[in-house]
Amino acid sequence: MLSKTPIERVYLATGSTDLRKSIDGLAAIVQMSFQLDPFSSNLFVFCNRKRDKLKILHWDHNGFWLYYRRLEKGIFQWPDEQTSNPQCISPRQLNWLLDGLPLEQKQAHQKMDAKFII
Repeated sequence: MLSKTPIERVYLATGSTDLRKSIDGLAAIVQMSFQLDPFSSNLFVFCNRKRDKLKILHWDHNGFWLYYRRLEKGIFQWPDEQTSNPQCISPRQLNWLLDGLPLEQKQAHQKMDAKFII
């Protein structure tokens, strides 16, 4: 990841989000719907209705990063329930999600001291 700011938490916007929104629109969702600070060192992850695209919003020092991932095949294992509160997950679970795996892994390896990588 290009950011030098350590990641505190990862929040998933459950359900689907209109990914035509860019930085300002996603930051407004974080602030108004989730009652969270988009200028914190958290990652905010959004998924489209088809579950084949993700956007990750991240504040770093003096500007936002907006990461975009589109799958050519398959879908992300995204939580269905649409709630006003985001789901907090670990950076490790985000890596699983980005790899197309479910958030809960029954046979996951023990946690190691590794840095978050996108």
